[in-house]
Amino acid sequence: MPPRHPASGGSLRRIVLSVCAVVLALGVYGFFALGSFLAAEDALQKANALVVLAGGDMDRYLEGADLYLAGYAQHIVLSRGLRDPAELELERRGVPFPERLERVRDVFVRLGIPREAIVVAPRVHNSTAAEAVTMRELSAAHGWQRLIVVSSTYHLRRARFAFRRELRGTGVEVLMRATRYDTADPERWWQHRTDMRDAVPEALKLVAYVLGLGA
Repeated sequence: MPPRHPASGGSLRRIVLSVCAVVLALGVYGFFALGSFLAAEDALQKANALVVLAGGDMDRYLEGADLYLAGYAQHIVLSRGLRDPAELELERRGVPFPERLERVRDVFVRLGIPREAIVVAPRVHNSTAAEAVTMRELSAAHGWQRLIVVSSTYHLRRARFAFRRELRGTGVEVLMRATRYDTADPERWWQHRTDMRDAVPEALKLVAYVLGLGA
């Protein structure tokens, strides 16, 4: 058998160029597909509770209200996020300022949602992972088996990861829903400054979560 000879310089160069082309193609595909990847929405099914995650303005809350009024759940849970520093400063100065969730609950009642159907999370959350822990506790306490989690478009993938990780083994199914009042355009996220501002940090946070660096 004749001795083997190393690949010629031309062959090695072609292999390197081919690998680089594949990596480049995957990178380009990943760039354009990033928005759709982050917008990991599930098909709607009826659930025991709707969970509206803290953050944003009224867009998430209005989506939660619409889903409740459409008959998708018997309860609607309002996640309690960190309060605005200016609100806390007003209270420090002796000027009471109603917490956002108090105002949201009043709006829900005016929209026709029974007050007893509204559940306000018992603690303040500083992360999506903390929100997931609270929902594991509430689901166990109420016997809930399916949740619809409402959030912003680009937050869905990370929220799904956090909730399904926390609720793994509990038998509780988690469905993700983006608010229809979000102006995000996942298929052309790179064309809009606001989409870029939201999508890129979310992608970095998701990587941190997957690597176990997210709280």
